[in-house]
Parts: sequence; C-alpha cells; structure tokens
Amino acid sequence: MTYSKPIKSPCLSICAVDGRANACVGCGRTLKEIAGWSRMSDGERDAVLHALPARIEALGPKATAPKEALAKIRDALGA
Repeated sequence: MTYSKPIKSPCLSICAVDGRANACVGCGRTLKEIAGWSRMSDGERDAVLHALPARIEALGPKATAPKEALAKIRDALGA
C-alpha cells in the first residue's frame, strides 16, 4: 500500500481573519492562500511559509498565538 506524504500546514485551528491585514490571526495566511493550500505545489507552500513570520509580526497584538504559529511554521519548513 502506498501513502502520500501529508501536506505541511501552518494552521493552528485558530481561524479568524483580520480584515485590515487580510490575514488569519492564527497562521498569517490570506483567505485565498487558505482556500488554495491543498492545490499549491510544495514550492508555492514554502514561499508562503517563508512570508508568514513577517505577517504574524505585522499583526502585532492581534496575532492570537504568535509563538505557537512561528514554531509550527519552522516545523513545516523543516527548520
């Protein structure tokens, strides 16, 4: 039996989008990125993952769990 590798994701299951930042306050992704995540290539997902720390920082106090989000992003990138 063959298994495909799981899709890496920064999702923390804290799904709420800040309208001004157009980013999820949990993971930092946009609605478009969240909706298209499963259809992205690994390279496209990596590009988004690399952009997320700056987005989470830009959210400032609106970021729900920034330390957890950054840890999940590092894990998804294999860093």
